[in-house]
Amino acid sequence: QEVVERRHWVSERRCLHVVNDCMLLPGPEAQQLATYIGWLMHRTWGGVVAGALFVLPSLFILIALSWMYIAFGEVPVVAGLFYGIKPAVTAIVVQAAHRIGSRALKNNWLWAIAAASFAAIFAFNVPFPLIVLGAALIGYFGGRMAPEKFRAGGHSAAKKSFGPALIDDDTPSPEHARFSWLKLASLALISAVLWALPMGVLTALFGWEGTLTQMSWFFTKAALLTFGGAYAVLPYVYQGAVGHYGWLTPTQMIDGLALGETTPGPLIMVVAFVGFVGAYVSQVFGADQVFLAGAVAAALVTWFTFLPSFLFILAGGPLVESTHNELKFTAPLTAITAAVVGVILNLACFFGYHVLWPKGFSGNLDWPSAVIAIAAAIALFRFKRGVIQVLMACALAGLAVHLLR
Repeated sequence: QEVVERRHWVSERRCLHVVNDCMLLPGPEAQQLATYIGWLMHRTWGGVVAGALFVLPSLFILIALSWMYIAFGEVPVVAGLFYGIKPAVTAIVVQAAHRIGSRALKNNWLWAIAAASFAAIFAFNVPFPLIVLGAALIGYFGGRMAPEKFRAGGHSAAKKSFGPALIDDDTPSPEHARFSWLKLASLALISAVLWALPMGVLTALFGWEGTLTQMSWFFTKAALLTFGGAYAVLPYVYQGAVGHYGWLTPTQMIDGLALGETTPGPLIMVVAFVGFVGAYVSQVFGADQVFLAGAVAAALVTWFTFLPSFLFILAGGPLVESTHNELKFTAPLTAITAAVVGVILNLACFFGYHVLWPKGFSGNLDWPSAVIAIAAAIALFRFKRGVIQVLMACALAGLAVHLLR
């Protein structure tokens, strides 16, 4: 709306074409779109500035909110607000699975991939990277056997015109937007250095098994697996941060997603919360420097999460443009998106279990949380209410229940 309708920087068709390109890349689409437009209009530094400014405000806000969460999370008012937000988050994740599934699951093949991915991660705890790899292989060979089943979807242009734009439908691509192997190699080398330098320093200071080093390595891998947006990578984050490394508890992970939903900026910025809480609790700089440890960890995981996206856009934008409609390129990604639906549904089950049965199935169902979750789902699905409205209403309901107990 801002770029196309109000400022007329790019035409609607051109903007939607960029969005479709970003959908084919791992990483957060919104930040990549900002980087792409900045790059298209003002070369490499324009992309760097646009992408960085899209992320930095959210980083500072989440550092502050994460500290408040740790410091005041047990205060009755704050605890009550989070009590209501948690079941709402469960409903929001279910809605995300439905929203992505309604766009991605276009035939029985893709439904089967989604069901298989859900069974793999739910019943057998298969690591998310293996699910992505398996789906990509199915898509690659399936695209050859039944190409009509693996055609890529995407956003189609509306018929409404918003007037001439600075970069219109017929505006030729600028010189810097044309593919060059030399540019690709140069930017790949620069990105490798920008990744290796901080990773090397962390390894030298804390060792490979150090918390900050492992966080940086883990979120580098996460950045390469975010096909389908933030909700696609969240299952991998909880599988690693909660299950494998133990940086957060399940409850803290749910609370972090709630903060991410209510904070301006991309939802993937929940990784900053994970980094802050994990380093704060681990006291990686000692008991007297817990806030500094959390802030540094939040900044590091943000750096390692978003660095690959800058490379994909600045170096690979022209390449993706040239291969956009090639089935051998899009079919694996179509299958990955289908698999992501099953993984997100598993995430909803994970959240629902910990919210509705906080003491496990051996304990009682938390009926107030169940009622709030159902009400949130009705508001989202039936009445199409916005996420912020639903979260605020559920937070107030949770506060009332918490104070009346």
